[in-house]
Amino acid sequence: MIDLMILARLPTILISLSAIFAAVFGCGVIPQGQARAWSFTVSGFSLPVAMVYSTTPAVPPRVPGISTSQEAASSFVSRLIMQTVIDVLEQQGHRAGLPDSILSVILNQLMTIRYVPLECKAVTVNPKASENIMGVMMNPFYIIVDNTVTALCGAVMNNEMCKIENNMMIKAIDSKYTSIAGTLTTTNIVMANWSKEMWQSVLNRAVRMLSSGPLRSHFFSAVATVS
Repeated sequence: MIDLMILARLPTILISLSAIFAAVFGCGVIPQGQARAWSFTVSGFSLPVAMVYSTTPAVPPRVPGISTSQEAASSFVSRLIMQTVIDVLEQQGHRAGLPDSILSVILNQLMTIRYVPLECKAVTVNPKASENIMGVMMNPFYIIVDNTVTALCGAVMNNEMCKIENNMMIKAIDSKYTSIAGTLTTTNIVMANWSKEMWQSVLNRAVRMLSSGPLRSHFFSAVATVS
């Protein structure tokens, strides 16, 4: 039995019974060209090694967990965000008492993730404060501490040097690598009228879930924005 009082209190499950049954019995698909799409970003996280990649043979043995191709890193990011959003929707559906037949309609949304991962051709791992990093021709060193890519050495000429202790020639990771973009497209009437605020609530919960999961140290300060 669906508890309508619970549904009313959950902003992301505000749906009418008529819409639910229309969707379940095959009448709830939005006419072609009328699907709703919401863009979102997740930003403000630090960079775990699984979200970057290296095709340099010497790097993966030194950096456990690093992706070994651009496709692998991109897939990791897509799975991470998509599965977390699905988990949030599934949890809220179960709390509202929705049967599996209706919940499957809610979860069957189209989600696209856009993220171009960072390539680390050369790395230095857990460097000491006194360590100096010699530049390599056009091949910046990325600094990895434990399982996080923290910075890069901007010395790219053979006569240049980075110094950890005074941040000499140490540069921040480009912000484009600490921001994930995506699009959520609703294709059924169960979710056709969901507002921006409803989706913002879903993404906020997804970020909180990430900040309490295996990558919590990377996502504890992340934020989501729906537009």
